[in-house]
Parts: sequence; structure tokens; C-alpha cells
Amino acid sequence: MQATDPMESLSAPIRRGPVPWQGLLLAVSLLSFWSLPTTAQLAIVSTYSAEGKNVILHIRNKPSNAIGFKWYRGEGENSKCFIARHPQNRIFYRIGDAYTGREQINLDGSLQIRKVTMKDTGIYTVVVLLEDSKKEIGFGRLDVYQPVRVPTLLASKTTVTEHKDAVVMTCYTNAVSTQWFFNGMDLRLTERMQLSWNNRILTIDPVRKKDAGSYQCEVSNPISSADSEPVDLDVK
Repeated sequence: MQATDPMESLSAPIRRGPVPWQGLLLAVSLLSFWSLPTTAQLAIVSTYSAEGKNVILHIRNKPSNAIGFKWYRGEGENSKCFIARHPQNRIFYRIGDAYTGREQINLDGSLQIRKVTMKDTGIYTVVVLLEDSKKEIGFGRLDVYQPVRVPTLLASKTTVTEHKDAVVMTCYTNAVSTQWFFNGMDLRLTERMQLSWNNRILTIDPVRKKDAGSYQCEVSNPISSADSEPVDLDVK
């Protein structure tokens, strides 16, 4: 019996003969997929601010060969919503119907708005001008908020009978978010508790002795928060 060199067996091809055409196609497809160029989408960085503050709307994935910028309120190039146009590296820029005197296009193309108001909330459009009359368009959103007011918490009843009565508590607010607390801790809902779609109404039906205690609602938006006065529920 002839001995086999172990190095020869390791270096020997596993399969001899022509490679199936399906394998070649798969290899070409994978190489094509891996080598596809990826172009990041131009966009405005969505931002929120308190009313009265100064805001800068920055551009994400800005082309390096930009030669100018145009800004609009709303989505798309609507001439009535045109704010301003600024050729890059030049001081002069043209203003439009949506210009209020508080806007300024910076050298990097970002849009600065001084002392924003609630009316400034909405979608914005930036058009990045390129050579040969080419352009790219991006969108983003600015949300302006007022500090939340202290909410008012009212209960349909504050003294109820166990296993018989139901109670409805309403947190009156115009804030974005509402959270409930029971005896100073996050309220854990049971099968007898139900919150409305906007979390502003809490229903307990029927009440039990363990539901007795102090209830509060906390309201908030991205810039502020406030707590209601507590409401004490007595269960007989």
C-alpha cells in the first residue's frame, strides 16, 4: 500500500473539473452587490426648541461640491414658501415671500431662525445647488414648544365603595405626554384600570380597597414638565 503525503492531501482541490456556471453567476452577483456605491440621503436634521430661542437647522449628508443653497417653508419648492437663496462663499443672498427678517443662511448652508415662534413649527425644505444646474433636495422638521402649564387633576368621586363604585380621573392638559403616579410611584395598571388613547383619563372599575391612596398626573413635552396637585381616593 502506497503512503500518502499529508501535505499533498491538504493542498489538493476538493473538486476537480469545471466550475458550474450557476456558481460563477452567484459569485459575480455577490461581487456586484458588495461593490455598489452607497449615497447617503440629503436631509435636514429635525430639531425642537422652546419658543423664543434661536435655532439652527443643520444639513445632513451635504454634498462637498455644493455651490449654493435655497430654503423653503413646507415640503417642496413652492415659490410662495421661498425663504432665501445663498450662493456659497458669497455675502449676497436673495430673499423670498416666506422671509420674516429672522432667518439667515449660514456659510455652511444651515438655516438660522432667531426667536422662533409657534408659527415656525413645520416641515422645511433645503435645495443644495450643484454644478451643471444639478441639485439635491432634503427635508426636515422643526417643532417649537411652549413650557407646559401645571395640569389639573379631577376625579368623578373621591370617596367610593369597594366592589361597587367606579371612579374616573381626568388630567386636564395640552401637553404632549401624560404619566400617572400612585402614592409617589409609577402607577401599575391592573385589569380593572383603563387609560384613554391619550393617557389623560384613568378609569378604575370597580374600585378595591388597595386602590385607596394618592394619585397624580405628570405632563411633559420635550422642553418642560409639570405635576398636578395630588387627589386622594378613599375606598370604604
